[in-house]
Amino acid sequence: MENSDEMKLRFDGRAPDELREIKFEPGIAPNATGSALASFGNTKVICAATIERRVPAWMNSLVPQKGWLSAEYSMLPYSTPARKQRAVSAGKPDGRSVEIQRLIGRSLRAVADLEKIPGITIWIDCDVLRADGGTRTASISGAYVAAKLAVRKLLEAGEIAEDPFADSVAAVSVGIIGGRAVLDLPYEEDKDADVDANIVMTGSGRFVEIQAGGEEATFADAEFAELVSLARAGISRICKLQNEAVSNA
Repeated sequence: MENSDEMKLRFDGRAPDELREIKFEPGIAPNATGSALASFGNTKVICAATIERRVPAWMNSLVPQKGWLSAEYSMLPYSTPARKQRAVSAGKPDGRSVEIQRLIGRSLRAVADLEKIPGITIWIDCDVLRADGGTRTASISGAYVAAKLAVRKLLEAGEIAEDPFADSVAAVSVGIIGGRAVLDLPYEEDKDADVDANIVMTGSGRFVEIQAGGEEATFADAEFAELVSLARAGISRICKLQNEAVSNA
């Protein structure tokens, strides 16, 4: 019989409730208004926020006037072991990328008061340098850091009067593998997971979005509750890292 220590450890030596090494390194893209390299283990995403002093045409008639926040997401050709073709070369949008960039935009708008950035669009570009599972969760978490740094510059320049962010936002993956719930899955685990989920939450612990599904498997209420509990604890730790990165930048 295996000893308890061996049974609890995952293939990379982590406990079920342990995050990969997570880092946010500000200033990765000097030409952006705010930027950060988000690392979730071997998954690395450049998140850059750029300011545009206009809003989409459909917003011009809104009263009171609002700003906008949107995102674009892409995986660079060399982010995976086999070269990934660029969408422009394929001649059509990558459906997965479109879905993820919409998720990133929704996640940040959930914690932003757009009336505090009237006439301004904050564009968040998330470019995956290396993919090893959790690219969307790393993108959301890094996008918040980049956006927060961009907002700081707007405040310092006197272009806006108040910080539009009432709360932080972060995301993490969770899953069930062999009947065991685990936190923050790399590709090696994600590909074999019976159930996997991506959970987006605010720093104050409110849900923004839950994406969950079984792969030739189902899951019970108690298992889902365990996944949510793991995600909540993980996101709490990620939020602390985000705040430290912003404070120290």
